[in-house]
Amino acid sequence: MPSKIHSHPYFLTPELSNSNYPLFVFLPGMDETGKELMYIQTAGLEAAFDVRCFVIPPDVLTSWDEMTEKVATLTKIELEKVPQSHVYLCGESFGGCLALKVLEKCPQLFTKIILINSASSFHRVPWLNLGSLLFPYTPQLFYKISSFLSLPFLANLSRISPTARLALSKSTSSAPQETANQRLSLMREFDVDENKLSQITQPVLLIASRDDRLLPSEAEAKHLNNIFPNSQTITLPHSGHACLVERDINLYKILLSANFIVA
Repeated sequence: MPSKIHSHPYFLTPELSNSNYPLFVFLPGMDETGKELMYIQTAGLEAAFDVRCFVIPPDVLTSWDEMTEKVATLTKIELEKVPQSHVYLCGESFGGCLALKVLEKCPQLFTKIILINSASSFHRVPWLNLGSLLFPYTPQLFYKISSFLSLPFLANLSRISPTARLALSKSTSSAPQETANQRLSLMREFDVDENKLSQITQPVLLIASRDDRLLPSEAEAKHLNNIFPNSQTITLPHSGHACLVERDINLYKILLSANFIVA
């Protein structure tokens, strides 16, 4: 009987590649085992960046160290194809944690960093930690129902289009329960050396949603701002956790307003 063939993490190019622009590495949230949401979240960035989205297929149950090494390796491969003087690293939610792990190991790869509602505060939220411990015992039927019920915690539904709501719903329900449990275990175990991060002198942009019902993202942005010596914070006053799928939120415009795009 042939052994099961597993896929592997890879970089997705959501729009036509333009190697004349800075490389932009986007690390998405933990629910994004599909790709539809990534197209919405990175829309508009192609005007100034050569975008790559990190995709972790649902059958890949990998560790922080393995994911960190994969992101670094894929980034180096892109730079071997077309050397770039500017490389952006952008992590959102779960991807924010992964971005911090990547920066801990190889900060020299990136010239600018963006962290959006980083889930690095997960271990400081008691009900999320307890829920993640009980998650493996959740019946399959309830898991499917809970994926739907979690939408109001992930996003301010009044601020997203029907297309975005469908993509978000598909994303949260597409991952097998085993995969979701493994991602939650990673969040519970997440740890990073803040002393190493404090030595990073590259510009860091922290984006936080004030109306985040899932994580204390505004407080976490303040915490990270105290770690990075060269950081600035933008607060989205009416946005939920999955802010990049909201109608009025466009990451490219946010970067422009923060003067975070290299001329």
